[in-house]
Amino acid sequence: MNANAIISNDMTLEEKLAAIDAAMANAVQQANDDAQTNGTAFAPLDPADLTMCEGCQ
Repeated sequence: MNANAIISNDMTLEEKLAAIDAAMANAVQQANDDAQTNGTAFAPLDPADLTMCEGCQ
């Protein structure tokens, strides 16, 4: 993902954060769609969740 494609210097901080959130949500949705198409597991929103046992979460 190219940051210059989603944010610019003339945006406010709130606009930049909103654009990043939207890009991340789009990436997660795309990963979910790809996983369903390929019949594989969906990538979690937070990959750090994969490094913890269920009791630690």
